[in-house]
Amino acid sequence: MPDGVKADSPSAAHIIADRIDREGPIPLGDYMAIANTHYYASKDPLGEDGDFVTAPEISQMFGEIIGIWLADLWLRKGSPDHCHYIELGPGRGTLAKDALRSMARFGCNPTVHFIETSPVLKAKQAALHPDAKWHDDIESLPEDGPLLIVANEFFDALPIEQFIAAADGWRQQMVARDRSKFVAVASEQVAEKQIGSVTSGFPEGTILERSPVSVEWTGKLANRLAKQGGALLVIDYGYDRPGTGSTLQAVKDHLPISPYDSPGTSDLTAHVDFHTLANIVRTRLLAVHGPAEQGQWLKSLGIDQRAEALMKASPKLAHSIRAAHQRLTHVDEMGRLFRVMAATPIDWPEPEGFSYAAE
Repeated sequence: MPDGVKADSPSAAHIIADRIDREGPIPLGDYMAIANTHYYASKDPLGEDGDFVTAPEISQMFGEIIGIWLADLWLRKGSPDHCHYIELGPGRGTLAKDALRSMARFGCNPTVHFIETSPVLKAKQAALHPDAKWHDDIESLPEDGPLLIVANEFFDALPIEQFIAAADGWRQQMVARDRSKFVAVASEQVAEKQIGSVTSGFPEGTILERSPVSVEWTGKLANRLAKQGGALLVIDYGYDRPGTGSTLQAVKDHLPISPYDSPGTSDLTAHVDFHTLANIVRTRLLAVHGPAEQGQWLKSLGIDQRAEALMKASPKLAHSIRAAHQRLTHVDEMGRLFRVMAATPIDWPEPEGFSYAAE
């Protein structure tokens, strides 16, 4: 049994089923929170032997480019003291390793702070970053200098709520039991408090998604940046403008499965609403940059040239380097689906990479 989950601990499915038996159907967001908390506490989900692969695990180029981006901002701001590198959900610590190596080349050596709750992943991170400090939330982050915050595939795993248009208003998506299975059902009551009752213009059955948890995280991070300075870099798959439809998905062993099958054993995610996150940031009087397509952002910052340099230095690895570059930047792979958005205080320099922001 992996660290973080005791052998006699109840499964996520058991916890969810017990709560439904006691309370009736539960909100989708609660279901997602329980499932993902158990999932990340019980295993390392990354890599070919896990359930999915993230950009930092594909190539060192990804983290290196992020490190250069951060160092450039820091230098143009005048190399402020007491700078802190903050990463939300840092996986195995691979991105931080590559980014910090690049930052050090420019004299930028921030203290390292990870927001992570998984005991399994904390152990992996500690092996690469023995001097890092770990936090369960934003409140304990340092308050004495600029924060250089990176959130790569963090927001997509935060719980969402869904609301379904009905004839008499919006109904909240709930999760119930049908014998041994979990199923999605609409709430019996209209969800006026959460989303209002007006559904005019939306056909019955239309689904709207909201992520109050993402809004809360973004607001707290923006408050810190407004007070301390720095930058927030968000990289994730998502949408730039409000839309409709369900984006909830589950992945296990690199294959899609139903989000309601075996909760706690698969990665539950949803597309990130960059439009809402940007609006939250603006309410704190911060500048928003992007969203841009990941491929264009990486190319504008020199990933093509970095790939060429790596292939020249290691000709035998040229094929794998070229394949990694393709996967990170091509529009049919991660290049378009993934978006990059940044936020900075208005007295910080304009960050590079957003002249090709997605329209």
